[in-house]
Amino acid sequence: MGFIDSIVAKFSPKAAYEREAYRRAYDWLRNYDAGDYDRPNQNWRVDNQSAELTDRYSRMNVLARARDLERNSDIMNSVIGAFERNIIGGGYSLQAQTGEPELNKTIEKAWKKWCKKRNCDVTGTQSLSQMLRMAVHRKKVDGGILFVKRYTPDGYLPFKLQMVEVDELDSDTMVPHNSGNKVVGGIEYNKWNKPVGYFIRQYDLDGFTITEPIWIKADDVIFYFSKKRPSQIREMSDMAPTITRIRDVNEFMMSISVKQRIEACLSVFIKKSIPTGGIGRSGAGAASAERTSYDGKMLSPGMIKELNAGDEVQVVNPSGQAADATSFTKLQQRLIGAGQGISYEAMSRDMSESNYSSARQGIIEDDLTCSAERELLAEVMDEIYETFVISAVLAGKLDIPKFWDEGEKERYLSHGWIKAPKPWIDPVKESTANRTALETGQKTFKEIAGENGKDWRQQLDDMAEVIEYASKLGIDLTSILFGQKTLEVIEQGEQQE
Repeated sequence: MGFIDSIVAKFSPKAAYEREAYRRAYDWLRNYDAGDYDRPNQNWRVDNQSAELTDRYSRMNVLARARDLERNSDIMNSVIGAFERNIIGGGYSLQAQTGEPELNKTIEKAWKKWCKKRNCDVTGTQSLSQMLRMAVHRKKVDGGILFVKRYTPDGYLPFKLQMVEVDELDSDTMVPHNSGNKVVGGIEYNKWNKPVGYFIRQYDLDGFTITEPIWIKADDVIFYFSKKRPSQIREMSDMAPTITRIRDVNEFMMSISVKQRIEACLSVFIKKSIPTGGIGRSGAGAASAERTSYDGKMLSPGMIKELNAGDEVQVVNPSGQAADATSFTKLQQRLIGAGQGISYEAMSRDMSESNYSSARQGIIEDDLTCSAERELLAEVMDEIYETFVISAVLAGKLDIPKFWDEGEKERYLSHGWIKAPKPWIDPVKESTANRTALETGQKTFKEIAGENGKDWRQQLDDMAEVIEYASKLGIDLTSILFGQKTLEVIEQGEQQE
């Protein structure tokens, strides 16, 4: 019972009892400690709002701070680099799957030609792999990026891509291009909140003068960003949960650096027992005029210097060590990596505390994190590829007479992506695992070839070419290339058939 309740009890025990009963009833109804406003949570005042209303007033500020860290923070760039390496790596190769081998080769050859910077980029400065790598980079920092389909008369195909940053969306536009729609954040939506058009700011060559924005229909725009709530309609920087921690680490390291520089300094002060200036007419002034001044003097090796009578040297040599920055920085990097879903080793490149098992598990977890990002990026690549094939057919670069027949278009657009492989920690263990998986039927040769970043058809063609040439020389390479157990499995399969 509190102080006020004690006073109430003296005058009205019934009222005091009722106050205590209601207080206990309130405590029983309070089911979640995270939902109360007691002393630990008294300053934690929050409100529920839609995703767009929550993001709108912080989006540009978070974007500016993330870009500042991108320019000035090594830890920020270590996180971005980890995602670039694991999502894009050495790039992606196309595997056309039309069911016609010769047509597949023709499409893949045309795609490889179009992916060069002079053919796929409207500015002619980036290849498709470089554009995708920049898209992943900008998504981590800015929250997203826009791929705009452009149709120009030059290049291998009239179809090209233009990259547009998210802050080029004209948030000031309020009037929709089509009546009945609404404009929020520079994007025009229909009644189902489906984007139907984008208002893009236009800049002069000086980069500052803004002209009237242009409207681009949604069919010609690919908005690459992560949607985390149904009411979210625009991007938010992927680094938002961790940029404050990254900045704290930067400030801490700056303080440590300043402290270390101060401790590395050696200073000398001259303590004077006789004033430099005389007093009155006692003649001290004349004597003091002959005294040596130490202004501008520097210490040098082997220096011998006489001091004025009565002067004394006092050395200031800051001692002590800086705080243990290593453990603090490691802890912060682990938290930053955890917030972004990647391991400490992936972002710090510090393998001093890991072994094969822990490093392998870390790679698996990192790959699971990046698989979601690769899935999102694959949707962008799929739309780009489909537009490429349609443009190539219309431009006469691909001869597919049945392309526009009913039900045929999807077959000719069928394809897959092969990601460039990454080197493993222990190639022997990985190859042994693949061999076991192949022999036991857990994986097919096609799956293993894809994991290694190779086209299984091309790999078999290469093997056949090598075996044929070796047989002409009287050399049997079959058991070496495939392994004895694999050959036995193949022979068993043939006998069963």
